[in-house]
Amino acid sequence: MVETNTFHSIDEYITQFPDEVQEILKTLRKVIKDAAPDAEEKISYQMPTFVLYGNLVHFAAYKKHIGFYPTPNAISAFESALSEYKCSKGAVQFPLNKPIPYELITEMVIIRVEENKKKKAEGKSQKKK
Repeated sequence: MVETNTFHSIDEYITQFPDEVQEILKTLRKVIKDAAPDAEEKISYQMPTFVLYGNLVHFAAYKKHIGFYPTPNAISAFESALSEYKCSKGAVQFPLNKPIPYELITEMVIIRVEENKKKKAEGKSQKKK
């Protein structure tokens, strides 16, 4: 990630990277928007973030990979599909020297949308009691 800059928008974040990384980030942003059209964009933890009833996903560019942060539930739900990537509890690293698995990312975002909608609905029904 670019050092010590404070970003105020995803556009501002993306423009800090070389053209080839910018293209990946723009495509990733579009993939997330298409999978979660009602989500809002913001910068959180100095990373592009999508929010829908709470944080949905974050992403960031690094020297050799794209970090994608869909929460631990999404990582475990797609554990076998993610087996070729370096993963941690709530993050996955997609190497820049390999094709980014945009279809998999779409599926992960859709799962996150459903999780957040369910949490929102459960929160509403619990408040009515």
